[in-house]
Amino acid sequence: MEWNDTLRGMLAALGIGLLIGMMRERRNNKTMAGIRTHALVALAGAICMFLGSGIYMVALLVIGAYGVAGYMRNDPGDVGLTGEVALLVNMVLAGLAMQRPELAVPLGVVVAVLLQAKQQLRTISRQLISEQEVRDGMVLLVAGLVIMPLLPAAAVDPWGALHPRTVWKVVVLVMAVGVLGHVAQRMVGPRWGLPVAGFFAGFASSTAATVSMGQRTKADAATALEAGAAAILANLASLLLLGAVVWAVAPGLLQATLAPLGMAVAVLLLGALLGLRRSMQQPVPEEPAPAAARAFKLSHALLIAFAIALVSVLSAWLRHLFGDTVAILAAMLAALTELQAAAVSVARMGSSGQMPQATAQWGLVGVLAAGSAAKSVLALVSGSRSYGLYVALALVVQAAAAAAVLALMQGIWG
Repeated sequence: MEWNDTLRGMLAALGIGLLIGMMRERRNNKTMAGIRTHALVALAGAICMFLGSGIYMVALLVIGAYGVAGYMRNDPGDVGLTGEVALLVNMVLAGLAMQRPELAVPLGVVVAVLLQAKQQLRTISRQLISEQEVRDGMVLLVAGLVIMPLLPAAAVDPWGALHPRTVWKVVVLVMAVGVLGHVAQRMVGPRWGLPVAGFFAGFASSTAATVSMGQRTKADAATALEAGAAAILANLASLLLLGAVVWAVAPGLLQATLAPLGMAVAVLLLGALLGLRRSMQQPVPEEPAPAAARAFKLSHALLIAFAIALVSVLSAWLRHLFGDTVAILAAMLAALTELQAAAVSVARMGSSGQMPQATAQWGLVGVLAAGSAAKSVLALVSGSRSYGLYVALALVVQAAAAAAVLALMQGIWG
């Protein structure tokens, strides 16, 4: 090891020790190890690692024994282990700093943040997060870290369209978005009213959000603009989720179709902003999501998995029998009820080479247009006349704009 590398490692270890020691001394005046002790332990760890890994292991055991002895001398009412563990972590990071200072320093900062945020972390774990949210989080972790790696990555159907791991990846993504939306909605509270609630509801079901907002306008026609903006934002969230699931299945296809989908996003944003001006001036009271509410519905996620599998196999089978046009029509029909499942079926065929990329691009735009048409009809039926026209106009224009951009890209009008 070069002398400049050795010096850099020791300085990094000293900095980590000073930082952790300062956090411990600020949080607890009676701590067994303050800023000086942590700085000395960090230097000792760096020097021992420089002398050899055997000497460093002996020093690590000595520090561990010192931590045990310090814990034995603690007040019986103080059962915390943070001080002792922090001293041991400091020693480990000091050794790491001699080998990988660029990794040890950010880890030291993370440790210092954890030590400083004791009260905030306690508040989050004991007050802000409910038992139901903890259970939902466990379900999400099991789905993503346990079940997904066990599923086969290869296709299990004769047409090469059904990939269980890819399907489950989309389900995990939908559940994760539901958790994020649930937490965000609780954090913003009632101040932002219908627009925030509508946007996050769109990640679960833009169709349900469109109908729900329309029903509000039947009871109070004066809320047509606010409810319409919320419905448009719900469809924007659904479009963003569509982009995310297509990226999970076929990132190349998403990149090729980014301009049309981006134009659709821009149209929906512009349409929502027209109604949000009044909404911000006269916010509509809206209760935040209760702590006991579900972050997502497992049955809904499993239904999405079933729909994706069914539409993927059906589209591939129809394509095998009748060609690309019929397969796209089948996906568009599926989009009337489940937009993401239809998009995944098209993306799967496009990424596997079963369908030309240009055709798959039109398939995605067709799926978007079919979903927009279905929700336009629902908006006109479920809400007031002004609400229905407002939402339907935004949805129709975004589908037409996406199709126009794709046509220009492929030179149809050139």
